Amino acid sequence: VQLQASGGGLVQPGGSLRLSCAASGFTFGSLTMGWYRQALGKQRELVATITSGGITNYADSVKGRFTISRDNAKNTVYLQMNSLKPEDTAVYYCNAKWEDWGGVYWGQGTLVTVSS
Repeated sequence: VQLQASGGGLVQPGGSLRLSCAASGFTFGSLTMGWYRQALGKQRELVATITSGGITNYADSVKGRFTISRDNAKNTVYLQMNSLKPEDTAVYYCNAKWEDWGGVYWGQGTLVTVSS
């Protein structure tokens, strides 16, 4: 099983990025997918999740700016990030959670840097 995250990079404040996470080896349609982030010196925190049925949940700090979505045909989850702020700078991790038994799998991170 593998979660391959991509799309990170350097962006100016106010800019946008779209992260992608491609899953392989999973029954993707039975998973809640999530994005988490960890800034330097801080704990990992929830950014957004989306259930197999498309129900979304967001951290208050990103509501209205970030959008999580999924394409079950492509086994991929996305995070569209708009109006980026320097405090959004972090390593962003993709996460898969089996809805039936609660097991969790983490992918590798992708670095997002918001700076002028």
